[in-house]
Amino acid sequence: MIRAAVVLAVGYVLGAKAGRRRYEQISGTYHAITGSPKTKAVIDAGRRKLASRVSPDPALVNLTAIDAETSVLHPESPQARVDRR
Repeated sequence: MIRAAVVLAVGYVLGAKAGRRRYEQISGTYHAITGSPKTKAVIDAGRRKLASRVSPDPALVNLTAIDAETSVLHPESPQARVDRR
């Protein structure tokens, strides 16, 4: 019985050490990938694209110029958005 307990204890300790090393390896890889400027740029571009697709606010389009400094805007219809794609 004591022999089984010792074997279990040794197995637990060795498994915990191996598990911690693997966790550190996975964690380091994750932080290296997500910390990369290229990855951040791709994630931000994806978020902006997704936000523009699901935005509840209608897009504004330029209608007419009143003078050199003023323009009139109105919400774009959903059909016009589909037609532009």
